[in-house]
Amino acid sequence: MNYNIIHHCRRSFVVTVLSMLAVQFAPASNAPVVSGSYEVVQKTGLGSQEQIRLRIRLVNHGPSDLFIQRITLWDFSHPERGGTQACAVTLHARASADTIQEFTVRHHEYELWQKGLRPRFILEMPGPGTTRRTTVVRLDPIASKEAK
Repeated sequence: MNYNIIHHCRRSFVVTVLSMLAVQFAPASNAPVVSGSYEVVQKTGLGSQEQIRLRIRLVNHGPSDLFIQRITLWDFSHPERGGTQACAVTLHARASADTIQEFTVRHHEYELWQKGLRPRFILEMPGPGTTRRTTVVRLDPIASKEAK
């Protein structure tokens, strides 16, 4: 009977150790780890819409460089016309980069940003071969120095 208990405990111990090692060495995700912040540097009212110029700071927390080719502002159900911008931003590993981009958003959405809603951006990067990778990042506002 003691032999069965020791055998069972040893098996449980081995399974636990292997599980811990698998979790420790497993890649967290194929998606890059990016965070960022934004600052409105210019805003122009266009009736029910706002044309905004944003200074965007992106931070790459990952171990490899990222080459961003397109930024899409994707708040609510879908991007508006003017919500996608081609760009060429290189985010070096464990570094940050700034870019200035212009977007057109609904006035209502812009008001929600002012109340604390964080805008969501989709970053598009080249993937293996001819494929493209995307990652979503919610930007935090930088201290309000909004241009009027």
